[in-house]
Parts: sequence; C-alpha cells; structure tokens
Amino acid sequence: MGEPKPRFDESDFRHRVSDLVAEHADTALDRIDAGQVVLRIQRIAADTWFRLPPEFTMIAKTLMNLDRVVYILAPNFDPNAIIKEEATSLILRDLVKSVEPGKVMSGVLEVKEFVERFPARINKILDVIGNNQLKIGVDAIDERVVLDGLQKVANRITIGLVLAALIVGAALLMRVETSFRLFGYPGLPMIFFLLAAIGALVLIFNILLYDKKPKKKKEGD
Repeated sequence: MGEPKPRFDESDFRHRVSDLVAEHADTALDRIDAGQVVLRIQRIAADTWFRLPPEFTMIAKTLMNLDRVVYILAPNFDPNAIIKEEATSLILRDLVKSVEPGKVMSGVLEVKEFVERFPARINKILDVIGNNQLKIGVDAIDERVVLDGLQKVANRITIGLVLAALIVGAALLMRVETSFRLFGYPGLPMIFFLLAAIGALVLIFNILLYDKKPKKKKEGD
C-alpha cells in the first residue's frame, strides 16, 4: 500500500508510525482526534519520502465521519475494552473448531499413515547405505579450470604492461636525436614500437586461436 520514493527512509517511517500507534493504543474514543492522527500519518509519509495512495484519504475521511457518528451515539464507547472482552471468546471459538471430531480424525489418520510407512522408508535408506549406493550430488567448482583461467588473466595483464612500457619508452625516446634512423625516425624508438606491435599481434592471435569458447548448456540441463 503506497509507493516508496527513491529517498524513502523505511526505518524512520516504521519507527515514527510505531510511536504514533503506541501513543494512541489505550486512548478512549472521546479523546482520539482522528483528523490529527491522519494529518500526522501524512506528515510522517511526507518526511520519509513515502507516497500514500489516494484511497488513504478516502479511508481517513470515512473514519473521521464514523468517529463523529459513534461519539454522538455513544460518547463513552471504548473500542479497546470491547476488543479485549471479545478476544477471549474468539480464541476459545477457534480452539473449539480446531478440536472438532473431523479435524481430529484427519490428524490421527495422517499420523497413522506416517507411522505405517516409516519402517519401510528406514529399511530403504539402510539398504542403500549397506549396498554402497548412496550418492550425493554436489555442484562444485572445478578448481583446476579456475586456476588456469586466473593464470591466463595474470599472464595477459603482464604482457599488456610490458607492451605499454615499450610504447611509452619509445614515445619518450622519440625526442632523442640519433644518427641511427629507421623509416625516417630514430631507430631505437622504432624498434620498441615494432616489438610492441608484434607482441600485440601475437597476443591477439593467441586469444583468437587458443581460447576455449564457453560451452552452451543443453535445454535439459
């Protein structure tokens, strides 16, 4: 009932509503201000970012009118006392229904059926254990596959760092003028660039050819 907003504080909402209910738990009907209670609930909802449904306003108006009618007809009416008086009789009535002959016989038949089947079930369990046929299905993780995957990831991260270091070093060495040149650029940085490019191509080639593709699960699995 209602719609919590993105900033809804559920703990504060529950705490303040509980305090409001406890505050008016033992209040007589002639001392309850239904309109004030409704306004406080709306204020709590607004403060804690909880949107009350439109039906709440209609219910609140109905309760306010009922309070006024009951106060006019019976100013001394105490609903809390009536509820306490009727609670005992309602509980006794439910207990009497629960011990009706039909329900008791149904429970006895269920217990009888369980007791009759219990020895046969125990025998089956003992036979399975005695014949060493007890199987336990465990959906465990293959540690070897996990470790191999982690090792691949670590190796590729290391290769990537080495290639990045080659590229950065080559970029820094581009500013150093030397007599040795390759393709019109300083030779040593160009060698680093070529090594990085070859390493990247080898890494891509290795990933495309040797990485195992995940197996598709069958529909029955």
